[in-house]
Amino acid sequence: MTKKNKIVYWIATGWLALGMVSTGIVQILQVKEEAAVFSQLGYPPYLMPMLGAWKTLGAIAILIPGYPVLKEWAYAGFFFCMSGAIISHLAVHDPVARIFPPLLLLTLTLVSWYFRPAGRK
Repeated sequence: MTKKNKIVYWIATGWLALGMVSTGIVQILQVKEEAAVFSQLGYPPYLMPMLGAWKTLGAIAILIPGYPVLKEWAYAGFFFCMSGAIISHLAVHDPVARIFPPLLLLTLTLVSWYFRPAGRK
């Protein structure tokens, strides 16, 4: 792996982990603004802490050394969660400002997954 690829991987992975942990905490705590978005999308409130916990655990999984199968599951979970969020926002005709955050996290997921070192595959 080239030095450039390592840098791209760690930047994407760091931002991805930060984004997932921060949104995960907001969902675990069921912050009022996030609860309103969930409600507007038609999702039940009990889904928030579950998704938040999974996001947080997934971020830990992609950062710790070893466990390549666990990392693949975490990346897959991030992909499904963020693509589902994008589709949900499109379905209710949300503005681009609401679609951009999950789109950014989906892009970071794909970049981090693509550039992961051989030892993390």
